[in-house]
Amino acid sequence: MKSIQHLMSATAIAASLAICGPAAAQDALTDVSIVVFGPPSLGAFLPPIIESQNFDEAHGLSITFEQRTPDAYAAQFNSGEFKVGGSAALLTVGLAEARGVEATYLFNLFDYWGAVVTTRDDVQSLGDLAGKDLAAATGTTNYQMFRWLAAQQGVDLSSVTAVNTAPPGLVGYAMADRAAAVQLWEPAFTSLSAQNDAIRSIDLNIKGAWSEFAGSEKIPYLGVAAHRDWVAENPEAVEALYAAYSDAAKFVMENPEEAAAIIAGDGTDDVRKNYTTLIKQNDRLGLNVAMAADMQEEIRSVYKVGVELDYLPAMPTDATIYGASGE
Repeated sequence: MKSIQHLMSATAIAASLAICGPAAAQDALTDVSIVVFGPPSLGAFLPPIIESQNFDEAHGLSITFEQRTPDAYAAQFNSGEFKVGGSAALLTVGLAEARGVEATYLFNLFDYWGAVVTTRDDVQSLGDLAGKDLAAATGTTNYQMFRWLAAQQGVDLSSVTAVNTAPPGLVGYAMADRAAAVQLWEPAFTSLSAQNDAIRSIDLNIKGAWSEFAGSEKIPYLGVAAHRDWVAENPEAVEALYAAYSDAAKFVMENPEEAAAIIAGDGTDDVRKNYTTLIKQNDRLGLNVAMAADMQEEIRSVYKVGVELDYLPAMPTDATIYGASGE
């Protein structure tokens, strides 16, 4: 998935914000605290780029990224302790509304990609998992989307024993061959591939199944969300956030080696090399920064999947899509 067509719009936003001049941007920065998952995670992919390149200050913001575990993230964002979340899975935004949390998906960062990996000779397709075990983080939205993809292939996951584990444990399961297959996503997939060249992926037909269902290859998956009261009070900060993240995404795509080194931090040379490849290809990473309003039909299609899976009790309202035409 190499679609980053909306990144260029950041230039226009940046130009409009730059009218105030550098001095004003430095003297009157707006503080924004954003809760994100800790690395390795997609939500932790762009924050170090924003921090190292000062893209927040360039757009009049002073962003503090606070790392939390997934459970703590959900609790502290939903309670309003944090008004902005940078690891916002789209389906969880819809689910939050059903639970009384008035949040809205501001913009997308990554499109969906997931994988089922194995080293077993007797597992060549999803259908071969019948009667076997699959290690997965079953509470995640990535797994929920996988459930839908499996159904499109006619695979009944009720015949598969799901072994639930936290996302950080998935690579360990695959390395130790403790299950017939493991369902995971990036950046865990890259980490695993770097450690075990015997790993192979089972075809999920993601693009084909989604294109047939939604009429688009874009699958909005993870982005930045905020409480609606904060959005109402900080409309200019929303535009600035989008510009900062867009600049970071553009930097990543234009400087893959440097970006990989920043994101990998203290990681090994192999980790940096694999991140570089991941960025250059972008099909598994799915970096696609776009305002929610520009993806509203695709977002509604993801919501429909959530309803089909009984993950969502009903279709979320357009208030969960920032700038949607129905608002």
